Amino acid sequence: MLLEAYAHGIFPWPDGRGEVYWWSPDPRAAFRVGSVRRSRSLRQRIRHGGFTVTRDEAFEAVMGACADRPGEGTWITPSMQTAYAVLHEAGHAHSVEVWQDADLVGGLYGIVIGGVFTGESMFHRVSDASKVALVALDDHLVTRGFTLIDAQLPTEHLLTMGAEILPRSTFLDELDRVRAHPVHFD
Repeated sequence: MLLEAYAHGIFPWPDGRGEVYWWSPDPRAAFRVGSVRRSRSLRQRIRHGGFTVTRDEAFEAVMGACADRPGEGTWITPSMQTAYAVLHEAGHAHSVEVWQDADLVGGLYGIVIGGVFTGESMFHRVSDASKVALVALDDHLVTRGFTLIDAQLPTEHLLTMGAEILPRSTFLDELDRVRAHPVHFD
């Protein structure tokens, strides 16, 4: 059911009580693959921050870190973590991990549908680590032939990183166009 929803631009989002609702926001935030902005300071941080980036090596740890938001609450419920772990095992959900030494300091995870990577959540434990994950994701998706990173909801942070605000109809047209692209994350 989750894959079918994502294939049509719909994603689950539980409310504060854990009740799951289905969302297809208008407008939608998205990055054209290859368009994530890298400020000069971010480029320096990537070169000299002591980061190591991996993919799909700590999916459940990334989800757990994304869910761990003391004082903020989380939409990543235990049942959602289980569902996305199953999707990861089946090759549909993926993560990008950012490490400093042996410590997981940032990352993101999401779902792949054709040429679209739908980002679900990201986290950082040190400054810029989530940005490093987004840049690494963008670079990887370029090499694999992806077209779009669905960032779901527009935020100031995403817009400063280069996300576009798309009307839902435009996003759904793009998704329809690339939904069956034979690209692979790994």
